[in-house]
Amino acid sequence: MSSSDHDSQVEKIASQIVSDKTSLDEQSQEKLQKYYDYVETNFHLKGDDAVLLVHEAFLYLKLKSSDFDPLQEGDRFGAGFS
Repeated sequence: MSSSDHDSQVEKIASQIVSDKTSLDEQSQEKLQKYYDYVETNFHLKGDDAVLLVHEAFLYLKLKSSDFDPLQEGDRFGAGFS
């Protein structure tokens, strides 16, 4: 898959998240399952690949938001900024 295809998939999931008004900090597996199913159905990704794509969409939206500072919040995503 090309980088532009991957980016397009992330943006489609992100649009769905925004449209559903889902919290960017959502942790409920029941609520997230909708997005995992969407990825499996539309992009034919299963298991961990689907989960990673959904999480990437949430991270993308967090980074786009004006109140998110990746240097302050990086620890929450395992990014070790120093």
